[in-house]
Amino acid sequence: MRAVYIGLLSVLIGAPPVLAGAVDQSLRPQMRPGSGLITAAVVVSSDVPVRSLRPQLRPADVSETAIVPVNANPRFDTWVAGFRGRALSQGISGQVFDRAFRGVTFNPDIVSKDRNQSEFKREIWDYLDSAVSPIRVNNGQEALRKHRRALERIEAHYGVEKEVVAAVWGMESTYGERLGDLPLIQSLATLAYDGRRGAFFEKQLIAALQILQSGDVTPENMKGSWAGAMGHTQFMPTSYLAYAVDFTGDGKRDIWSDNPTDALASTAAYLKRFGWTKGQPWGVEVQVPRGFSAAAAKAKRLPSQWAAQGVVGMDGRAVRDFGTASILLPAGLQGPAFMVFDNFGVIKRYNNSDAYAMGVGHLSDRIGGGPEIRGAWPRGYNPLSFDEKMDMQRRLQRKGFAIEKIDGIIGPNTINAIRAFQQSVGVTPDGLPSQELLALLKRS
Repeated sequence: MRAVYIGLLSVLIGAPPVLAGAVDQSLRPQMRPGSGLITAAVVVSSDVPVRSLRPQLRPADVSETAIVPVNANPRFDTWVAGFRGRALSQGISGQVFDRAFRGVTFNPDIVSKDRNQSEFKREIWDYLDSAVSPIRVNNGQEALRKHRRALERIEAHYGVEKEVVAAVWGMESTYGERLGDLPLIQSLATLAYDGRRGAFFEKQLIAALQILQSGDVTPENMKGSWAGAMGHTQFMPTSYLAYAVDFTGDGKRDIWSDNPTDALASTAAYLKRFGWTKGQPWGVEVQVPRGFSAAAAKAKRLPSQWAAQGVVGMDGRAVRDFGTASILLPAGLQGPAFMVFDNFGVIKRYNNSDAYAMGVGHLSDRIGGGPEIRGAWPRGYNPLSFDEKMDMQRRLQRKGFAIEKIDGIIGPNTINAIRAFQQSVGVTPDGLPSQELLALLKRS
């Protein structure tokens, strides 16, 4: 969620590499103006055998353009031929480029997803209900048990708590269940050609080719989300180049493998680089006194100084002086309050969102056996329990509404299904997983 750095880290066999210089941006793509320079290309008819026309590649001649066949989108082919010259001028070998682009075509579904990303207005409590659902907490605890040895080594090396690393993993790919299965070069090439964020995605595409050239992964195994995020913890290619590490010592920074160790270590390396402080919480739920000013919440003070103003932990005592902190009021003075420390800002470097940072932070607390949030959210409706949410999903699915998974997590697909059902029965399509909704499902 940002300056993009493209520079390969050296891989040290048997030990994680030294981190690269500072990168001022997080892992998420950001719209960038402008587009890359398009060079001339030769296009031939698809009924001419390509092997008879393709010139022999001479590595020393990086200005040479490739001859590509026309497919369903000849303009895309022309763009690829022009991009090839730009890629070779940045050190990508012709052999690597040609193998990476073998069979790559324009994918209009990618463009459709980029231009039609659904915007769901989700209140913070609904977001956290999904981000820190019981099933995600339980699966996180199981993932922690299964990979404890690797996570403890990572924590010892980077100083980032294993629960925090596991929580990022849970938020980004549901502990490896949803890595993304789209060919990365095709997705990035489509988005770079499309031009809406062409300059950004062309940089990501160059970085992806550099990763292939380093030998860390093959084109066939380099898969990810439609937007180019890769692996267990969803690194963009430029962030991979800057932060990915070979923690297993096998000579590859493999964030796609069934073994998540390199991906988890890379996440810890990222957080460490941006200043993670071991032993400092991301935040602590607190009580604020009557008449507390929301404007005063932005000040940074030691917890003992906040305590002097009546801001104390849920046990009524001053929070320990972990460092300076401000007060986060995600639902205003009517909802829970949190004393947030510098580590909260470090999580936001991964994804610049208060809700995301709260999700990772609270999930890490719950994975470690911590309590649920005690303060009441101003929901405005009577919410469902976790089991009732799964009952609601089952009933929606039985009625033919698009529910992919019965998991009690109220994500965009479930919200869409709720709204569609509500519209079908003539009630306001608010998308809320309420007791009233479940009652309506049972009656209809």
